[in-house]
Amino acid sequence: MKVVKIGGNVVDNEELLAQFCMQFAALEGPKVLIHGGGVMASRMQEKAGIPPRMAGGRRITDDATLQIVTMVYAGWCGKHICASLQALGCNAISLSGCDADVIRASRRPPIAVEGEMVDFGHVGDVRSGSVNADALRRLLDAGFVPVLNAINHDGNAHLLNTNADTVASAVAAALGAELIICFEKPGVLLDKDDDASLLRELDSAKYKELLSEGRIAGGMLPKLENAFKVLAAGVPKVVIQHSSAPLGNSGTSLCL
Repeated sequence: MKVVKIGGNVVDNEELLAQFCMQFAALEGPKVLIHGGGVMASRMQEKAGIPPRMAGGRRITDDATLQIVTMVYAGWCGKHICASLQALGCNAISLSGCDADVIRASRRPPIAVEGEMVDFGHVGDVRSGSVNADALRRLLDAGFVPVLNAINHDGNAHLLNTNADTVASAVAAALGAELIICFEKPGVLLDKDDDASLLRELDSAKYKELLSEGRIAGGMLPKLENAFKVLAAGVPKVVIQHSSAPLGNSGTSLCL
């Protein structure tokens, strides 16, 4: 069983997305895809005159932002990915957390980020216990490939925006699956501007060292934070890699 997460920069790039879909469609065995879409969501926010606000690599989501990210993630991004996969013979089905109640989230209380308290608004936290693993397995057993986005619900008619890396980690933990995180870089880099500085392996001690040196920042923060949490929870394998590479066989392998 494999859970694969694809980042928003790849979803927003037709060439990278096409390369990724070919790799994912060819991946053997049961699989689940989780996708982002933050690049497109930010562009739509700017067009609507709503400057995107981020804290610790995560989007602050007010009422208007929630509407935009729901339209982008659960609308265009999910359907476009599924259409691309269907063309490759992969029987994908696009789902938000409220569909078939596959994922519930709890609204995040204000938390400290870099020394300041931040209210993230309509943002939900998801844990492995929030994932309806039985529903996902029924879909897999029926021959479907679930394609999940970052929009979830709290069970009380409220939609919540969740970081896609968090969703992927929670789904992998709930299914006991390998986790493969794909984006536009070859893996975890010592220097974010130098692709040749790829780390083939990264353990928790080295991660904390890089974090203290300020080398881990932005969108890489939630990726690694969630990845090490699910490794500790028993996920058998976590890999961070380029979206066009053979899935699970390149990039950075994480270990405790």
